Amino acid sequence: MRTFHPAGTHYIPKHAKRVFKGVIYDVYHWRQKRFDGSEVTFEMLKRPDTVKVIAIKDDHIVAIMEEQPDRPSTLTLPGGRHDVESEDELDCAKRELHEETGMVFKTWKLIAATQPHHKIDQIVYIFLATDFERQDKPHVDPGEKIELCELTFAEAKHYGELPTNGYWPSDILRQVKSLDELIALRNMWV
Repeated sequence: MRTFHPAGTHYIPKHAKRVFKGVIYDVYHWRQKRFDGSEVTFEMLKRPDTVKVIAIKDDHIVAIMEEQPDRPSTLTLPGGRHDVESEDELDCAKRELHEETGMVFKTWKLIAATQPHHKIDQIVYIFLATDFERQDKPHVDPGEKIELCELTFAEAKHYGELPTNGYWPSDILRQVKSLDELIALRNMWV
């Protein structure tokens, strides 16, 4: 259940009709009146929102080296699709982090929420997790191979400048000069 809506997000209109249901993406159409009075069909994709977690443990950022059958290994943040309807974004982030790393953290805050593509009804939420509590055994999806990595702040910042960094929070890491500044970022959730 989506509970946090970042400003400027483009959503599919309520009167739109789903014309295709895919495994991840659905396609919606609706008629839209243009400025000259004519009408055309508009189209937008919908997919589950995504959560990513910047978890800080022992002065390191927790990352994962993730491999899936259709692509090579990629260094990324723990996270995944927000596809459990009964969860809010924070519950999803906690579940995804625990599934992929086995880690549990006490303190959480939402530090970014963006819509990567204005023609896709999807929000990417980035949470910061601090105050490590424990580590259980991860519950990795059968379609993933995951190896835990702990990066220094400098390593995480450097990786963000590489061209193949995926959902890496480069823009957030450019705003701060240290882990302390990262931890001090404001909580968007409140």
